Amino acid sequence: MAAQHQVRIEVSGETFPCNEDRSVLSSMETQGRRAIPVGCRGGGCGACRVRILSGTFEVRRMSRACVSEHDQAQGIVLACQLYPRSDLNLQVLGRSRKT
Repeated sequence: MAAQHQVRIEVSGETFPCNEDRSVLSSMETQGRRAIPVGCRGGGCGACRVRILSGTFEVRRMSRACVSEHDQAQGIVLACQLYPRSDLNLQVLGRSRKT
């Protein structure tokens, strides 16, 4: 069984558990939460952009149109491709990116 970690959303203070083998977005949706905007769920639309404020994690493939290498170096990732490796503290950026 995969380890479970707590995900905390900055500002609202909402928390929910997430297993290491599930994406943060998938885990949030399964629990009926709405803290992070949901889009394509495949790393291509950018609706679920978040900034990691603390914690360790792994990410899978994300569209560089949504998350540049510079963004990722600053801790900005897509929640649909985010897998916790410790408790995480997140800032929701959502659909705020203007192109």
